[in-house]
Amino acid sequence: MITAVVYSESGGTYKTTMTANLAVALERMGQNTLVLDFDPQEGNLTSLFDVGEHRSDPGADNLVKHILDMPDGDFGDLIETTEEGVDIIPSHDMLGDFTSNLEQKISYETGMQNMSREEYPRFELLYELLWEKQALHEEYDAILIDPNARAEDLLYNAIFALRTLMAPVKPAGKGNLSLDGLDELVGNMETQLDIEIGLSCVVPSGVGQTNAHQQYQQQFENTAEFATPVTIGNRESLMDAMWEARGSAFKVVEERWKTFERDGEMTSEPGQRRVRDREVDTLEKLYELARFIATETFDAEIDPVLELDIDGHDNRQIDLEEDETTEATTA
Repeated sequence: MITAVVYSESGGTYKTTMTANLAVALERMGQNTLVLDFDPQEGNLTSLFDVGEHRSDPGADNLVKHILDMPDGDFGDLIETTEEGVDIIPSHDMLGDFTSNLEQKISYETGMQNMSREEYPRFELLYELLWEKQALHEEYDAILIDPNARAEDLLYNAIFALRTLMAPVKPAGKGNLSLDGLDELVGNMETQLDIEIGLSCVVPSGVGQTNAHQQYQQQFENTAEFATPVTIGNRESLMDAMWEARGSAFKVVEERWKTFERDGEMTSEPGQRRVRDREVDTLEKLYELARFIATETFDAEIDPVLELDIDGHDNRQIDLEEDETTEATTA
């Protein structure tokens, strides 16, 4: 089974959009995919996929209640299906208070069971929910988590449950991960959780043409410590359009979403975007990234052919095994 936490300590790495694109790519490869949104902030995966109608309702059932074993309904009712076929458990405001709610649970249960707080398995709760109580490995081929950024209980539960990281990194700029810093991050998490954590790959994202960006890119690509299967160029326009399209970069290109000015106001509509080869190339790289994680990290069998049904244009097929793009006339 494919499991990965898409994590970065620094901002501006396309973490959320990367998670969405990876999930949609895996779904297109024939992998039944579920994404958990652990980010309680606005502008998260839930917003991107336009789900989570009850995310601000304090009385609504949500993932935190199930993790803490105090659900208000069936677990399956938390799951919504996006327009692109990916299942998602949306974010909820209660995620922001996860640690305080967890502390209350620990205080109560340790008192009832006459055990010390240090003995309580605070990082194992999500693991027990996903695999032991819900047996999601019997229903899904892939599960991804888009986590909160802070190194706290919620993030540690995510990593303990899935055991594998995929790290998007910005190749230059203040506050971004260095190679040594990334290695240290994984080591610290392994020590904290007392488990082995696999680092599937590192993905430099937002890479421009400056000398500094190119040097950082080469540094990541030339290290033998971890894999760098693809590099995602500076595609700010494409990634930004995902929020207007309420979906992946695949949807943006296929439906040709674009934000533009009309009558003095900014508007976003499908059918307006030019089909650019560099953006199609980016989709191919995202598909290649999904294939790498699926096959190289988890030895899964996937469909290597990416089919793009672009509005008003000939269909495109990209066969990763042949490494070439062919065009087919639309029906």
